[in-house]
Amino acid sequence: MGLEINTLAIIPLMTKMHHPRAAESATKYFLTQATASALILFSTTINAWMTGEWTIMNMTNHIPTVILTLALAIKLGIAPFHLWLPDVLQGLNMLTCLILSTWQKLAPMALMMLTSHQLNTNLLIAMALMSTIIGGWGLNQTQMRKIMAYSSIAHLGWMILVISFAPSLALLNLLIYLVLTSSMFLMLMTLNSTNTNKLSISWLKTPTLAASMMATLMALGGLPPTSGFLPKWLILQEMTKQHLGALSALMAMSALLSLFFYIRLSYTISMTSPPNISNSSLTWRKKKNLTYVIPILITMSAAMMPITPTLLLLN
Repeated sequence: MGLEINTLAIIPLMTKMHHPRAAESATKYFLTQATASALILFSTTINAWMTGEWTIMNMTNHIPTVILTLALAIKLGIAPFHLWLPDVLQGLNMLTCLILSTWQKLAPMALMMLTSHQLNTNLLIAMALMSTIIGGWGLNQTQMRKIMAYSSIAHLGWMILVISFAPSLALLNLLIYLVLTSSMFLMLMTLNSTNTNKLSISWLKTPTLAASMMATLMALGGLPPTSGFLPKWLILQEMTKQHLGALSALMAMSALLSLFFYIRLSYTISMTSPPNISNSSLTWRKKKNLTYVIPILITMSAAMMPITPTLLLLN
């Protein structure tokens, strides 16, 4: 019931923009989420038929656990069930994309963490590796919303990789992902940058915000000493403890694909700008709006690594 309320609540926000692309995105999102919810009910029904219990926390049979794992993967947009996510985000405005990429992930991830001890581990590992590799497909994109969609797919791959072994690490990764993605979308909204061409003139409009966006992109890529480095480091360490060294190496190498397009975006922001922008009628400087959300999120994106051990203790 909670998952369905979560789905139905965002559909009016998705259709608020009266455009065929928005209606198409809302339809795709509704059909995908309805299919995933039906699969969750199907897995619960099969489990009740086999065990006599309706609780989702006590699945002992292999078939309902596999169906539940696939259903949650569809809800979250994990590969190979990811194709709806870039298309849906591309048809929405930036604020709705922000909600869809952050808030809408909380309920399915909470259910996945609650049932992490009984989900199919091999299936999760296969989908995690596939997600991080497919997340690197963002290097073909020029639209920022699609790039952020593939970034979301790659980060979800890291989360589900470790969720069966250390749910606290998956929760830490989720928290840092929410901070990084929120700050990135808010900066894109402020700069009105929907593609890489508009991103290239952001340095001339707001140099400080453009420099902050570069730091956030490096954090999304997982470069030290930003906040995005520690979850990847701890996850690879946990995988090595589980004697999955080859898998850790593959995950680390697949993360280089995502890192490449983050660095390419940083290059676009800092080193490419049209020569005639200062003499044109375009906006020279953005007006100063007093908002404290973006500076706080940027600071957390770039400098949360020193306090991360404290967050782990809280988990």
